Amino acid sequence: MTIGERERTTASHILERCMANGLSAEVAVARLALHLQPGVKPAELADIALGMRSHAPRRRGWLDEVAMLLSQKEISFDDLRTTAASVRHDRLGDETHEMIVSRLASSFDRAAAISPAASVQLSSLGDEEKLSAATAEIASWLEQQGFLGRDKTILDIGCGIGRFESALHQRVKRIVGIDISARMLDIARRRCAGLGNVEFRRTSGLDLGEFVAGGFDGVLAVDCFPYLVLAGVADRHFSEIARLLRPGGLAAILNYSYRMSPVVDSSDVRHLAHACAMDVVVDGELPFRRWDGTAFLVRRSGGT
Repeated sequence: MTIGERERTTASHILERCMANGLSAEVAVARLALHLQPGVKPAELADIALGMRSHAPRRRGWLDEVAMLLSQKEISFDDLRTTAASVRHDRLGDETHEMIVSRLASSFDRAAAISPAASVQLSSLGDEEKLSAATAEIASWLEQQGFLGRDKTILDIGCGIGRFESALHQRVKRIVGIDISARMLDIARRRCAGLGNVEFRRTSGLDLGEFVAGGFDGVLAVDCFPYLVLAGVADRHFSEIARLLRPGGLAAILNYSYRMSPVVDSSDVRHLAHACAMDVVVDGELPFRRWDGTAFLVRRSGGT
């Protein structure tokens, strides 16, 4: 199909917002794949990016990079779309918590079968090197926040394909990754084979009751809380995180929801933290360039 005026306007607005927020070209391509109708060709989107250079001369290089990414044959725009479409971010009828979690588990299985890298971060564009670079950026931020340490035990909620276990295992004492997707966990175990301080478990996705109180120095939740919010179990997980953390322990929640309302997300996190006797250390910042995730860092009271 030839791109219509509506899609052209949407594409232009997406690119303008990404430029204004200083986001990477990869994030822009991922957002185009996520929000545009099927059938729009990447070559048409590349032409839109190139056509915007005269109106944004200072971002000419960035627009050229977007166009280049859209033109690269090793990146399948259709695979990005299909991966994104595998997981629905809304409720279907009268679904229960259990039904939503079960549906999401099957969805993540399908997404991982299409593209393991894109299934955990669409802006990787399905490229393992790009995913590793984005993971390293997040890992660096975690280290700066004092989240990591060779004496620390970490729980990674929604570990996906084990990218953080692979990236962080040398900087922590032990890391336990949990997920609801059997396929993702299979990939994670292969990725981290032989790492003695890494453990993976399949979880119910409904709570964290299998873990003892005070068993962790840190809880990592990268892009999983949006699904907990969708399933209606975010509050339960937040209180469970408080139970699992040792005094002074940190919870890094990177993306709380997909509601596109930073004010509401911040309000919810502050409310939950207060209810659980926790302190908000980082409140809805956007510290990453390679990924557009919003960062919250919460500390359990009682430590330094």
